[in-house]
Amino acid sequence: MKYNPFKGTGIALITPFKQDQSVDAESLIRIVNHVIDNGADFLVALGTTSEAPTLSADEKKLVVDTILKTNANRLPVLLGMGGNNTEAVIEAIKAQDFTGIQGILSVVPYYNKPNQRGMRAHFESIADASPVPVVVYNVPGRVGVNLQATTCVELAKHPNIIAVKEASGNLQQIMEILRDKPADFDVLSGDDGITQPLMALGATGVISVAANAYTKPFSRMMHAMKESHIDEALSLHYAMLRMNQLIFADGNPAGIKCLMSHMGLCENVLRLPLVTVNDKVEADIIEEWKQLKDR
Repeated sequence: MKYNPFKGTGIALITPFKQDQSVDAESLIRIVNHVIDNGADFLVALGTTSEAPTLSADEKKLVVDTILKTNANRLPVLLGMGGNNTEAVIEAIKAQDFTGIQGILSVVPYYNKPNQRGMRAHFESIADASPVPVVVYNVPGRVGVNLQATTCVELAKHPNIIAVKEASGNLQQIMEILRDKPADFDVLSGDDGITQPLMALGATGVISVAANAYTKPFSRMMHAMKESHIDEALSLHYAMLRMNQLIFADGNPAGIKCLMSHMGLCENVLRLPLVTVNDKVEADIIEEWKQLKDR
């Protein structure tokens, strides 16, 4: 049986920046401690929400080192390592020091638009090369192609592929994966707003943007689902429903950075081509936070 340490509430950590656009390591330390103290189950470094495409190699190292040092082995860490050049991803894996890192999150190749056979060969090659388990990341809205359920189930048979982060929003597809997958393969929600329904269908966790900020209610919802406290979980799900929508209304991580800045966790700074949310969305986020902050 494969072992998956990435269950429950995973945090797709943002990268905080200072006003001069440099990486704000002090705020990152504060954020890591915030999510750990409020119930997170695992951390994700250099995922999409981290603005990784805009980080230099040195900045990526600073971000990962800061997360690992602050975490101090308290929670499992999943490292984003994906791309559309299979050999380049494999070379990066070979060069990576995996001390303190328990797995990698690897996205479906973007821009190239591979077919299903190409996706399968890509991930199997990465899994063969990786010294740590692989979580596949399906997000067709970003990459332009969809990892179909049948392909995902075939990949699930690989001994070093332990889970999929499913962000297609296609409930039929996700249910087919949940129905047909091996018992030792997990499905993680990639959409905050439908995490509770996916948990009810058999998902075992989430990689969350929202839980960067409101970690406590999100983690309480996850644990309530795990313990079959459905009424409590539904109450929290509906309490977070509007905020889960608002933080994506004008782009990610623009929405979550807006909220986290309001909470005093970081500055509201992004790197181009991303920009801050518009004034209407910001006002709505701040108003909704008044309703949610005490949950």
